[in-house]
Amino acid sequence: MSEISSDRRVAWFLGLAGLVPFIAGGLLAWWAPPVWQVTAVYAFSYYSAVILSFLGGVHWGSALQVPRPGNTRRLIIAMVPSLIAWPALMFNVMTGLWVLLAGFVLIGGYDLSRDGREGFPRWYLKLRCVLTCVVVVFHLIVLLRLGR
Repeated sequence: MSEISSDRRVAWFLGLAGLVPFIAGGLLAWWAPPVWQVTAVYAFSYYSAVILSFLGGVHWGSALQVPRPGNTRRLIIAMVPSLIAWPALMFNVMTGLWVLLAGFVLIGGYDLSRDGREGFPRWYLKLRCVLTCVVVVFHLIVLLRLGR
């Protein structure tokens, strides 16, 4: 087995494992005892902000690893997820979740753009699409719960 193939499997495993707090938080927001539902929603929000910030770091690392035209723009764009995630935690939880959801959609769109794809293997972009779709769905599940 090649090291690249092994890295790909580990990345997929870790990426999918990173969905567990989103899925658990979304399900607990609906079906846990009421006092746990509140904790689940806040935990979901905080984890969401951390992961959104992490996604900016991916582009920061990519820009620093390989010198190429447009890296300055990529470094600036890489800061946007953190600048969305941090203030989202200061809003009421429903507004904050909408802001976080928008952040995931925006960075997901950038990941799929010509500039955002540069330097990443195709399998990574497929992984990002899967992860972003699940994250968006669970944000909507939690938002639906809060709107009830």
